Amino acid sequence: MTTSICFDFGNTRLKAAIFNNHELLEVVVLNNGDLIEIESLLDKFKPLKTILSSVIHHDKNIELLLAQKSKFHLLGPSTIINFTTSVGKPETIGADRLALVAAAVDLYPNQHNLIISLGTCITYNFVSNEHAFLGGSISPGTQMRFRAMHEQTALLPLIQPSSEFTLVGYDTKTNLLSGVILGIAAEIDGIIAAYEEKYANFNVLLTGGDICYFVPHLKKRIFADPNLIFKGLYAICEKNN
Repeated sequence: MTTSICFDFGNTRLKAAIFNNHELLEVVVLNNGDLIEIESLLDKFKPLKTILSSVIHHDKNIELLLAQKSKFHLLGPSTIINFTTSVGKPETIGADRLALVAAAVDLYPNQHNLIISLGTCITYNFVSNEHAFLGGSISPGTQMRFRAMHEQTALLPLIQPSSEFTLVGYDTKTNLLSGVILGIAAEIDGIIAAYEEKYANFNVLLTGGDICYFVPHLKKRIFADPNLIFKGLYAICEKNN
């Protein structure tokens, strides 16, 4: 069996997904993603192939280590992908967005797909049934909204996401939760409705670590998959290695 490790270095978390052939075995949350931790992971699973998607300023020695111990690919502008893009500057497309679109095309080929990722920022990514990534939009994510209200006011506390709230908040915490969680849910429904007016039939794929807070509040039919980015990374890894 062929083992592959897909690394995702995001703004909030650093993760690694372990695949055996096409099967996702487990997702590991890294403590700090330093050389010692990466090398320990490589020694444990002994992957034939690795891929790194990074939207942060990571230690470049990690790339050298991965190249020494595996067939390594760094996701970037030169990556061979399973879709085309009409974005004005393709080199500016985030590695995470490339992976998400690749996953949608791999899982739902020849269909319109809207991929919504709930991370530090919320990204909306639309790929056509001809596998053309047309772009999308970016808005502030859950934690960013909570932090902005805390840091730009004198009295509002910094709180964590929760599903324990009501439509009509009864204290400061539940007012903040209702505003942010239901506000984002309404934004997502509104964006989907706008796309429906233009494209009619398409799949909606929702991913990201906070999806559990939003799925119960969305009116539209969606496919929720917290590991979508890793499935895209694996597909790209196979194509480039």
